[in-house]
Amino acid sequence: MSLTGCGLLGGDDDSNTPAADSGSTQLEKPNIKVSVMTTTDLAPFWLAVKNGYFKEAGFTFDPLKDVVVAKSGGESVSKLTSGDVDIAYSSYTPFFVAKAKGAADIKLVSDASSAGPNSCVVVAMPDSSVKTIQDMAGKRVAVTARNTISDLLVMSTLKTNKVPYDKIQWTEVPFPATGDALKNKQVDAAFVTEPFLTAVQRGVGAVPVFDTANGPTSNMPTAGFGAKAEFTQKNPKTLAAWQKVMLRATEEAKADRSKVEPLLVEYSKIDADTAKLLTLLTFQSALDATRIQRVPDLMLEFGVIDKKIDVSEMIAKGSSSG
Repeated sequence: MSLTGCGLLGGDDDSNTPAADSGSTQLEKPNIKVSVMTTTDLAPFWLAVKNGYFKEAGFTFDPLKDVVVAKSGGESVSKLTSGDVDIAYSSYTPFFVAKAKGAADIKLVSDASSAGPNSCVVVAMPDSSVKTIQDMAGKRVAVTARNTISDLLVMSTLKTNKVPYDKIQWTEVPFPATGDALKNKQVDAAFVTEPFLTAVQRGVGAVPVFDTANGPTSNMPTAGFGAKAEFTQKNPKTLAAWQKVMLRATEEAKADRSKVEPLLVEYSKIDADTAKLLTLLTFQSALDATRIQRVPDLMLEFGVIDKKIDVSEMIAKGSSSG
């Protein structure tokens, strides 16, 4: 992702949006470093950057220098645990893997998204042997990586429908390469989320087989932002300011899709037509321990982690989570 343009922390405020707290209360660490990814659910973050909400709250970080792009959630969390960044965006599973392994005392500082209807789907080519969910046993299925929210959503949905998930032949394929993998018959089916879901449908003619955000996995939390416990303890004003900004931007993004689509084109590497068509994940910000607890419980159920994690102990207390 190319972060182009200058003055990204500036910009006109939206007079219809409630004002965030000003920067009159000095933040302990205004020049934070953040790790992100090229995902659609980061639109609220970029909305806050573009509209100057972080600047209003007293932050001074430069998106061109202090916001780094990770290729995966695992890489983003690694940047956090190594101390390269203060706050990291990731799908939830790498946070909980790191916590379970004792790699770092990670705290969740804000939510980002959950799987809404038709946003996390298994697709196949029209001539594939996979026509329905009952055809999945023993098939080659593409996911971005094992032990992630991708294969967890698929396995949980298969289990609910009494399809032997342990017979799946998993193939790790990066989302951008999914269309080619399907077209070239390297896999029989693939798990995709937006914007890649719309892309494979438009690009190679893939068709939906089943929605993985149904039943027990309906509205499953998918991603959020985390920080080390040391950071949240030493920087309570910075944490509270971050949470207020993200809550403000998230509510604005949820209320007006027209503000989101240009950000998807600029930061998620998709074209304007795809931005108009895709099904967005459900934007979230406030942290709900009970809701997010579903993720490590699912990870424990399918052996991704070997110990129970109490999400309530990982919530960084702040104005947007209280």
